Amino acid sequence: MSFYQRLLVVIVVVALIFGVLMIFSFDIVKLDWISFMEIQPSYKPMEHPLPVGARSIPIEGAAYVAGQGAPSNPIATDEVSVERGRVLYSVTCIQCHGPKADGNGVVGGALMFPPANLTGDVVQNKPDGALFLTISNGIQGAGGQIHMPALNENLTVRDRWDVVNYLRTLKASAAPTPKP
Repeated sequence: MSFYQRLLVVIVVVALIFGVLMIFSFDIVKLDWISFMEIQPSYKPMEHPLPVGARSIPIEGAAYVAGQGAPSNPIATDEVSVERGRVLYSVTCIQCHGPKADGNGVVGGALMFPPANLTGDVVQNKPDGALFLTISNGIQGAGGQIHMPALNENLTVRDRWDVVNYLRTLKASAAPTPKP
């Protein structure tokens, strides 16, 4: 074997050993590469949501115009709307407000602030638009404590009006039990 052949064999063996060592030390030796993703500000989901752009309209249309008071109910209180509202209530609201809508839901008892009795006069005497805004924006108490979460991302505009129409059918004396 010539000198160059031996040198080539030594280089290949050293390269092979170096390659094996690099494979096993890949996760041990961490190289901190600079990337632009690391030096820009980052936010966790919904940590600081950006405000809605001025004069922007949601995809499904304007639900209400801020500063113009409570909106009026555009959905007729017919059998279809009330039934849709009942189904949506049984999926979205029943956990806190309960099957009789009296605020005694499964989750409602564990909350710091008890859910509202939806069959009582306090809720039933509110205009439809006020109920819609409460469902849309939720209720936030002093110190940022959430009394009721906003459901505008869970329910479409039509869904929220259907829930309002269903709530109108509830009475303190004989509240119907929503079917799951």
